[in-house]
Parts: sequence; structure tokens; C-alpha cells
Amino acid sequence: MMEEPYRWVEAVANRREYVEQQLAGGSPIAAVSCREGILLLTLGRQRRKLFEIYDRIAMGAIGHPGDIERLRMGAIELASSEGFLRSAADVSLRRLADFGLSPLLKNSFEQVCGPPFLVRMLFAEVGRDAGSDVFLRMEYDGASHLNGGGFGGAFEHYGVVAGSVVVAGRMEHFLRSICTVEMSWEEAVGVLFHAWVLGDMGSREEKGEAEPAEVRVHALERLGVLRPEVALLERSPQPAMAWRMLPTEGLRGMMEAGLGSWVKTGS
Repeated sequence: MMEEPYRWVEAVANRREYVEQQLAGGSPIAAVSCREGILLLTLGRQRRKLFEIYDRIAMGAIGHPGDIERLRMGAIELASSEGFLRSAADVSLRRLADFGLSPLLKNSFEQVCGPPFLVRMLFAEVGRDAGSDVFLRMEYDGASHLNGGGFGGAFEHYGVVAGSVVVAGRMEHFLRSICTVEMSWEEAVGVLFHAWVLGDMGSREEKGEAEPAEVRVHALERLGVLRPEVALLERSPQPAMAWRMLPTEGLRGMMEAGLGSWVKTGS
């Protein structure tokens, strides 16, 4: 009988290792506050990674497509039910995560007889100003990280998800040093693309600081084979719909044109 708790702990540890291995190669996702709202960016081949959840809430996710879709639909249903029973103003990202998704993920992860969710998610909620923007990273085990602001802490005006904690930390370090809420969304595209490239390089090879030339070469190579996916949650949308996917053609040219300035800044 005494062995049972230890077997459970060992099983959970094995599940964690398995999930981390499955997520390791995922294409990173980055988001940042800007003058117009919140910009989200990633690159991929075919499957979408960025989604609208509710009026002012968006989600980006890496992992198994089936698990992402199941959680996306669950988040939409929770938000829609809350908006219907109460009001659209009562739908908040914190409530959606803490009382809806987090218990579901935690229960699935700790029930070792069933499969865990192979997913890592980034949520963003646009506010009336940049200080009200919310970024929330949610892990496969139900743990979440909010973008600060509580108990005297400073707000982080960005959020990322990546295949590993090390890779995400590298992206966050860059965004912390360079991003500002005074950026336009056009400027934010270049900043987020740089962060994505650093994350993509880290997911393929764990190494130290990359040289600017290496970053540039890697960026151009990946732009040649992957499709940019960029969405904007507008702060003051006209009309009232805040979610907007940006056209791919213009984004690719914007990224290439901005390579010189942001590679120099990030060196």
C-alpha cells in the first residue's frame, strides 16, 4: 500500500517527460502590446495556430491538432455561455482560465490511466489601454502564468509559448529588452518575428547567443518554407469586431524589409 503514492508520482513524472518531448519541436508563438492593440505572430506550414475565442480574447497553441481543437472549442463554449448567462463584459480571460480550462487540464494530466493533453497555450485579452492587456500562458498540466501586475509587480506587455522553458525564456528575454507599447503594429511585426526566429533556432539546437548574421540567414531560410500567421486584436475596432487576421503577402515583405534594423537591435 505504501508504494502506491510513489508509483503515482513516478507515473506523473514520466507523463511530464513524454509531453515535453512531444512539444519540443513546436513552432513558437509570440504576442505583444502595441498602439493598436495586441499583435500575435507565428509561422507554420498548413495548420492554423492562432484563433479568436471571444470578442476581445485570442488564443495561440502548439501541440497535437486534436487536443488544440478540443480545448479551443471548450474555451469558446465557456466564454459564450458566460456571455449569454451574464453579459459580454463579464467574460474575462482570468475567469476562463482559472475556472474552466485549468481544472480540465490538471485533471487530465494527473489521471494517469488516460492520455494527457499534448498542448501549450497562450491567451491574450486586449484592454482599453496597454496597461489593461492580459497575457496568460497555460501549460498542459493546468499551471498558468499571468503577465504580472499583482502585489507590486510590473506588467509584462508580451507573452510567448514555445517547445521548452529554455526556448521561451530566450524569447522573453529579447522581448523584455526591446518591446514598448508605443510601437505600431507594423513595427511589432518585426520585433515578434525576431523573437520567433530566436525561439525557432533554440528549438532546433540549444546554444548560446546567436550572431546577427546567423539570425538573419535563419530568418530568410524559414520565411522561404513557412507561412506567416499574424493576427491583431484591435483596441478600438471599427466596426466592433476586434479580431483581424492580417494578409500573408504584405507580412512577408514587411518581415524581410525589417530584418536589418531588428537584427542590429537584437545583437
